[in-house]
Amino acid sequence: MPPIKAALEAILLVVDEPVAEITLAQLLEHPTAEVHAALRELAAEYRDQGRGFELREIAGGWRYYTAEHCAPVVERFVTDGQQTRLTQAALETLSVIAYRQPVSRARVSAIRGVNSDGVMRTLTLRGLIQEAGQDPESQATLYRTTGYFLERLGLNSLDELPELAPYLPDEISDIEEIHG
Repeated sequence: MPPIKAALEAILLVVDEPVAEITLAQLLEHPTAEVHAALRELAAEYRDQGRGFELREIAGGWRYYTAEHCAPVVERFVTDGQQTRLTQAALETLSVIAYRQPVSRARVSAIRGVNSDGVMRTLTLRGLIQEAGQDPESQATLYRTTGYFLERLGLNSLDELPELAPYLPDEISDIEEIHG
């Protein structure tokens, strides 16, 4: 086994949520008090050295976080390239999915009148849509928007999406009312 501090660093480097001391103690087969002391020492060492990260005790566990003074640099790194605007095709595809979900690729393409496969791959990679099971009749993969989509639009739920009817030409609104 590696030294306790090295083992703790290795574990905490890969977690995506805070890990409780008791869980770490069981995993490392060390007394909880020893793990507690090692975690506090690591946190103090990082703070004293002015590192770009901190070890914090939060939400009942421990996890690495970006140091406050480095947040602007990290934000710039994370958002670099992410501020790229969506293309018209991506916006259309995303709108169809948002209002018709769960929906298949074929249905999205039929509504838009063009093949949407490439755009849907892009939206999936950007975390805006995700698979939502299969259509029981056709076995086609269905898609829906993600929580990230709601977050980016500043919405709590899909119920907050604006009504479409005011934006549609009258003849399309009439058809939609008839066919639901």
